Order: sequence, then C-alpha cells, then structure tokens
Amino acid sequence: MATHPELHVIFGTGALAQSVMRELLQHDVQIRMVNRSGSAAVPPQVEVIAADAYDPENTRAVTRGAAVVYQCAQPGYTQWQTLFPKLQASIVEGVAASGARLIVGDNLYMYGAVNVPMHEDLPNAATTHKGRTRAQMSEALLKAHQRGLVQVAIARGSDFYGSGVLGSVMGDRVFPAVLAGKMASAVGNLDVPHTYTFIDDFGRALVMLGEHPEALGQIWHVPNAETVTTRQFLTLAFQQAGHPPAMKGMGKFMMQLGGLFIPEARETVEMMYEFEQPFVVDHSKYAQAFGNHATPLEASIQLTLAWYREQSLQLA
Repeated sequence: MATHPELHVIFGTGALAQSVMRELLQHDVQIRMVNRSGSAAVPPQVEVIAADAYDPENTRAVTRGAAVVYQCAQPGYTQWQTLFPKLQASIVEGVAASGARLIVGDNLYMYGAVNVPMHEDLPNAATTHKGRTRAQMSEALLKAHQRGLVQVAIARGSDFYGSGVLGSVMGDRVFPAVLAGKMASAVGNLDVPHTYTFIDDFGRALVMLGEHPEALGQIWHVPNAETVTTRQFLTLAFQQAGHPPAMKGMGKFMMQLGGLFIPEARETVEMMYEFEQPFVVDHSKYAQAFGNHATPLEASIQLTLAWYREQSLQLA
C-alpha cells in the first residue's frame, strides 16, 4: 500500500517562509503554505491556502494531518504588540489539535541590550515594547510545550539578508544601491560587529529542528556566517558588485526624523541599541547538536546580489 508523503504546513509566504519552502523542496514531503490571499509565487507542487490565521478554527483546519508546522507569519511591524500574541495563540491552538510539531521562527529582541555574545541561556531582559512582546510570546510557547499542549522548538535569527528579503536593515535599502554603485544607507554605527542572518540558513535550520524530536522544548540560535562590522559586510558587497564602497550609517536622530513620516522607522528607534553597540550571536549550541551549515559570507552576499540583480532585470 502506497504511503502519502508527510504534510508540512508553513504559516506565511514571506522571505522566511519561502526559505523554509525551498529547503522542504529537497525533501519528499507535501508542502502547504498559508496566507490571507491564497496566492504566492511558488512552484506548482506547493499548495497555497487562504486562511485568517487569527481564527483558531482556521488554523485547526489548515494544519489537520500535518507532521510539522512552521510559524513564519507576522503582523505589520507597527502592530506587533496588539496582534502578534493573538496570532501565535491561534496557531498554537490549531497545531495542538493536529498533534504536529511546531517550529517557530523568532528573533533576538527579548534579551535586550547585552554586552556578551547572545546565547540561549540569557534571561528575557528586554525593556523595549517589541522586546517584551517577543519575550511574552516565547514564554507562552515554552509553557505550552511544558504543559504538553503542543511540541515546540524556537529558532532565533538576527537581521535577515538574502533572496526575497526586502524590509530589513540589510534588505532593499542597501542591496539595490550596492548594485548601482550608489550610496547605501545602513542603520547605526557601521564600525561595531553585528551578526546578520542569511535567510536560507534560517530556513534550513527550521526544517532541521522539525526533523529532530530532541530539539523540542528548546530555544536554538540558527547558524550564521562569521560576525563582521556592518562596514566590512557592505564593503564586501560593493567589491562583489564591482563598485567602490559608498555607505552611511543612520543614527538615532535620523531614524527619529524618518519616523515622522515612516511608521516602520519610528518603530525601529527603540531597537537602535542593536546597531550602536556590538550585537553578536553565539550559535554553538545548534552547531554542536546539528552541525554548522552557515553559508560563508562571500557566498551568501553573492547569492543575495544575484537575487536583487534578477529582480531589477524583471522590473526593467
């Protein structure tokens, strides 16, 4: 009797969700992505379903029969405090009914400003609004796991770059300028070390955690290439694009100014500590358990430039 491939469900169709999908395409599984519209640019073998993930009835329906569920969806950056916990609670309720493993894409806001490389045992000490929201959500997930409600693993990454990454500090404000040989606008002090996360490494880590029951009930920092300063990162990008480096760092005042007109910039102001002092991620726990599959910086920047080049050709 033929067995059906396992069903893997991805909430969201943004850059992180797409990176999980690309990784899952290398596995013999059935892939279902969930967003509000029911449409996304995906290969024909990937199913895309429209659902309101804030409604637990919907999350139960779309995850029924799933082996693994990946939570890569999020509300707009300006709506995190009001909507994000509700979204997560609805997804947890749906997945609890299906019995699937829940792998959650997370960030590093909950630690707050620290003066050591960030590791998974740090306390949730954030004083920012978004950091406290992330801390509460993370605590709720681990509590749900401990209560036996749902099997959870949490994967944490830093600021993204890579295919499909647009609204990131290392996204569309930077790479199109690099390709054109124009001034790239980064955030904060360009000369402090800052760990950046290549989106494909994040997606691969989520899939890896979904495959390993021993990962459940824990927090994991996804593998990243070596940490360099933002200036070193961008210099490498300009070199690969064949242009002399040209960059500026926007400080807190400029972000506050931008925030008068751009709500997302206003929301970034409270997170500026990440870009004004060293922001370094330790992923040794993950590397020891599952191996270090971080893409080297040169290769990941090259892949990112290639994706942006392709987009500009399509728009031309």
